[in-house]
Amino acid sequence: MAIIIDENTQVAVQGMTGNQGRFHTKQMLAYGTKIVAGISPGKGGQEVEGVPVYDTMTAAAKDHRIDASVLFIPAPFAKDAAFEAIDAGAKVLVGVPEHIPVHDEMEIVNYAKSKGVVVVGPNSFGIVSSGKCKIGIPPNQFFTEGQVGVVARSGTLTYEIVGNLAMNGLGQSTVVGLGGDRAVGLSFVDVLKKFEQDPQTKAIVMVGEIGGNAEEQAAEFIKDNMSKPVVAYIAGKSAPPGKRMGHAGAIIERGKGTFDGKVAALQEVGVQVAALPFEVPGLLKKVL
Repeated sequence: MAIIIDENTQVAVQGMTGNQGRFHTKQMLAYGTKIVAGISPGKGGQEVEGVPVYDTMTAAAKDHRIDASVLFIPAPFAKDAAFEAIDAGAKVLVGVPEHIPVHDEMEIVNYAKSKGVVVVGPNSFGIVSSGKCKIGIPPNQFFTEGQVGVVARSGTLTYEIVGNLAMNGLGQSTVVGLGGDRAVGLSFVDVLKKFEQDPQTKAIVMVGEIGGNAEEQAAEFIKDNMSKPVVAYIAGKSAPPGKRMGHAGAIIERGKGTFDGKVAALQEVGVQVAALPFEVPGLLKKVL
């Protein structure tokens, strides 16, 4: 099994005819993702990599069952595209763009929740159920099927850690990118709950970073609710307070969201925290 998406998930790509949409459509198809439609206003009737393009999600949904949609849309138009996908019946929405206005992100997340839609992101690398389906932008070569669930705020760190897992014979069940912005659809706790219930997943890796309190909330949840072992890596040890470190949400403010605070909270509930990314596989092997 996997969480959120699997080999039967049918996907629409919003913004398919743009440069990023075309490139990542090709990569997702190569991974085995079932992309059934592309959406680009004014480009209906075209094809990209053999996939039909429609002017609207509504038109695409008349011809195809659409389970999930991924946005390759400029940030100012992302909210309208997200609402259109939700209204067309998609139950998973993957938001890749960064720089979406915070209020737009909040509206997307709240509207999706009201409709029972899972939002991955915004500002997310996407989600991969290894060997089954990839929705988003991660390089195909890093993901191998296995028993380790990964949930992360950072994309490139995740690729490094997942690559190290694969080299050490540790495949992944599902890899979820929460997104690096302040307003995102899924939390660590949301994904930990799903991994706890997933029979394929035997252990979990959290890839966190400074800023906010998502990791601290995860630690509180792990204490009483997780039977499966959790290993973590936290980025931002050297980050100075008040300076944003790459992601909009990666900032230490008023003494909160610090590296030391997150590491301490996780260690207090029995989570093994790696000092460096390449240490994660060794810690996993100790707990599996």
